[in-house]
Amino acid sequence: MLSYILRRLLWTLPTLLAISVVVFVIINLPPGDFVTSLIAYRRQQGLQVGEEEIAQYRAAYGLDQPLIVQYGYWISNMVFRGDLGISFEYTRPVTTLIGERLPATVLLAVTALLFTWVLAFPIGVYAAVRQYSIGDHLATGLGFLGLATPNFLLALVLMYLGFRWFGYVPAGLCSPEFCDAAWNLGKLIDLLQHLWLPVVVVGTAGMAGLIRILRANLLDELRKPYVVAARARGVPERRLVVRYPLRVAMNPFISTVGWVLPGLFAGDIVVGQILGLPTIGPLLLNALRQQDMYLAGSLIMVISVLTVIGTLISDLLLAWADPRVRLGVTGGAS
Repeated sequence: MLSYILRRLLWTLPTLLAISVVVFVIINLPPGDFVTSLIAYRRQQGLQVGEEEIAQYRAAYGLDQPLIVQYGYWISNMVFRGDLGISFEYTRPVTTLIGERLPATVLLAVTALLFTWVLAFPIGVYAAVRQYSIGDHLATGLGFLGLATPNFLLALVLMYLGFRWFGYVPAGLCSPEFCDAAWNLGKLIDLLQHLWLPVVVVGTAGMAGLIRILRANLLDELRKPYVVAARARGVPERRLVVRYPLRVAMNPFISTVGWVLPGLFAGDIVVGQILGLPTIGPLLLNALRQQDMYLAGSLIMVISVLTVIGTLISDLLLAWADPRVRLGVTGGAS
């Protein structure tokens, strides 16, 4: 196990280096750059911008240097100084922009994850144990519906229903009168009134997928000889299901740990944009639109680092929970 961890950690560095190169290249692939967008916006406002002024802008933002020099400056500051750079559009440190939106992003991601797990686990187990029952058919239908419905469409439908039923559109995470207010009971209630919509939207797709996977895995385990033999020996059904089949079938839940860290950071970008959420996802989308190189690149790199770390944690948890994975890691039969 220790050698496996060391190998994974050694592969992490070249992986992240390769990701950083790909990210930087992709961000700079579209024609033009941030100065191009800035000049186009100023000309739309009726302002005249000469070539000398354009050159001054490029020099000020460091965009007059070759891409390899820009990449070296960006990655060296990130690695050796922990400096993610200055946002071109906001003219503020990237770390400050992230810090302002991180609490709302983490709150939404954790709440949606709990919503997903709390509902998906019992529904998936019931659907497997009571195969072909009415509850099983409902769970299966819910799974297909959740997977087939795009999150943004579900968000729009729930926004419409919220307006029809409650008389308001629960966009954002707070009402205007509470956004800058100190925390009190009224602000907490207002937060809960707004939080349910993004939680349901973000959690539905994940819940539907986990229900189907857990049901399929548990059904597969319940048909195996060791379960049939234990049932023939008179082992109580509830104890039989919980003791071994359910433990093995829970691997999908454990594997989702790898998604938690990047999800806590970025959230759902499209849903955040539609619902006007003050999370990091819309900030990343806007940075990509404006070709804000340091902001977009730093956000993607942080998400990549968290994805690599989350995947490693997920693999280690799977090796601990499932003896088959653990034996395969240590050189046993795979």
